[in-house]
Amino acid sequence: MAKYSKKALTKIEKVMHEFKEGELKSGKDGKGGKVISRSQAIAIGLSEARHSGAKVPKNKKSNI
Repeated sequence: MAKYSKKALTKIEKVMHEFKEGELKSGKDGKGGKVISRSQAIAIGLSEARHSGAKVPKNKKSNI
């Protein structure tokens, strides 16, 4: 059983490419600053995949 759907994987791949090129911005509609963390880029990709209806596991609760 796959953890992510193909649609989710392509969305994450697109976001990671933008991150590597230095074009990925955080915040609503990319109005925030430039993303400098790899983990933040992956979180953005998963979030976009969830919004598009792809099969992605639920968010894990943080311990903060």
